Amino acid sequence: MNILMALSQLEVTGAEVYATTIGDKLTERGHEVSYVSDTLTKSHKGAFFPLRFNKRSPLRRLWHVIYLVGLIYRKKIQIVHAHSRASAWSCHFACKLTNTPLVTTIHGRQSVHRSSKRFHASGYKAFAVCENIENHLKRDLNYSAEPLKIIRNGIDPERFPIFPVRESKASRIIKIIGRLTGPKGELVYQLLSHCIDLEYWQVEVVTGSKLDERFLAFSNQVKFLPYTENVSEQIQQADIVVGAGRVALEALFCGRLVFAVGEAYSFGEVNEINLSQCMASNFGDVAINAKGELQIDFSQLKDQFEKLKCQTVAPSTAVVDKIRRTYSLEHIVEQIVSEYQNAFVAVRKFEIPILTYHRVIDDEKNKGVYGTYVTDKRLEQHLRTLKLLGYKAITPSDLLEIGLEHRFNHGNKFVMLTFDDGYLDNYTLLLPLLKKYNQRATVYVVTDESYNRWDVERKDKPDQRFELMDAEQVKELHDSGYIEIGGHTLHHLSLPKLSENEIALEINKNKQQLEALLGQALVSFAYPYGHLDERCESLAEQAGFAFTVATDSGPIAMHQNMNRVRRIVMFPSTDAFGFWRKIRGNYTTRKAS
Repeated sequence: MNILMALSQLEVTGAEVYATTIGDKLTERGHEVSYVSDTLTKSHKGAFFPLRFNKRSPLRRLWHVIYLVGLIYRKKIQIVHAHSRASAWSCHFACKLTNTPLVTTIHGRQSVHRSSKRFHASGYKAFAVCENIENHLKRDLNYSAEPLKIIRNGIDPERFPIFPVRESKASRIIKIIGRLTGPKGELVYQLLSHCIDLEYWQVEVVTGSKLDERFLAFSNQVKFLPYTENVSEQIQQADIVVGAGRVALEALFCGRLVFAVGEAYSFGEVNEINLSQCMASNFGDVAINAKGELQIDFSQLKDQFEKLKCQTVAPSTAVVDKIRRTYSLEHIVEQIVSEYQNAFVAVRKFEIPILTYHRVIDDEKNKGVYGTYVTDKRLEQHLRTLKLLGYKAITPSDLLEIGLEHRFNHGNKFVMLTFDDGYLDNYTLLLPLLKKYNQRATVYVVTDESYNRWDVERKDKPDQRFELMDAEQVKELHDSGYIEIGGHTLHHLSLPKLSENEIALEINKNKQQLEALLGQALVSFAYPYGHLDERCESLAEQAGFAFTVATDSGPIAMHQNMNRVRRIVMFPSTDAFGFWRKIRGNYTTRKAS
């Protein structure tokens, strides 16, 4: 997808590190990521567009919106991800005008005033980086629970590997990493003035901020180092890292003892006892009280630093292990990518259409009782429409190879054609038409029947007999390259009416038979009649199917449940216009509403 990260900042912040770290990982996964911000210091992959979000006069904000609208159209942006209140405000209006999904990450407390309570500008969903921010948004800014989700900072374990504890030296090193402006600057000043024994500790401050006059008084006792891209190297050289937010996380990832102190709280040494509180407050940066006031007793901090002189400077293995599991970049990006897809489907009201056919006939006498057919002429009309409109028919294997998260990438016009049961006419009539129009389809095959016995033997409304393909014909379809074969049980029974053992037999044996015939694993399965329950879903997943289709059940967004993917039923009367309505991508959304 084409993604725009929007920030408002004048120096390096945790939000910038978060956005570029996530953005670089998304780029590695094949997405195109661009950035718009006042400044952008950290190196990144993707284009950067400067825009002074911090200039907030009405005319400036109007210009921001106009600029963003142009940027969204020019870069074909499909998701906007804002990382500050100022950028989110302008992005909100630009996204409304362009019908572009907007999500926001909220990194810290928001100003509480009337406009922020009424106008959240958070888009489809707001991601809070910790529990205290989530609680603050609900309590102080009237957010409802629905648009909120906790998605924490993401740390790349390759960039922040575990380092062995430094060998004991005459003077142990404390590193303070971060900016020296605003509340963080005041915090560092108090630590240097009243809490840290500068005669005992070798203190180094790594910052991108310009030193103001008050810090010059420490220049003989404290090293002030410039901002660096290689933060892990600085962490490696430390015995103790002092900080909050990403700084604390990155140090813990590297196996360093962290003294958690932020803009709201101090927890001292991070350990198993206080870890949950540390995580909830983003390691001291976010207060839980309504006013967000500083909750730090600096006299206690001095005592805590004194105690550290006598301690082993290494965090517990349990703390490091939990941090690395919870904040792993891959884990965080998976959550974000899923939310991007949710936002795109919800806002654009679009999902890849999956069409359900059964039989193809060339003679009126083969209509049957239930109308589960299209004529060969009608099907050709559908395939011709696909070609004229530039659609590409893909199969479940194609989709998984493309990557589910890339199905909405700009320029993709995908549709899936599925045919249930494995009728002989799929071999005689469907295959030639697919070859003619160079499209692909999926045929779900029943293996232990030679005809549609499930309909013929119905007592209430028996159908006429229609032959199914034999094994040789199924193999020929597969070998053609135009058709992918999927599982459809042994006998086409309504699975929820069966015992668990019977369901497992119907699914697994059908799969085994087809895999032995084709010489490769099956990817997808279709529930007969679209009937299923939780047992069916679980057993299909256990059988190894990555993609399982139903009919009218399942979420609109297919990635939310790949064991129950919705399809759109095709009828004999579905003409070219009706077909166009069903392949536009919003048919299922409109029908569900």
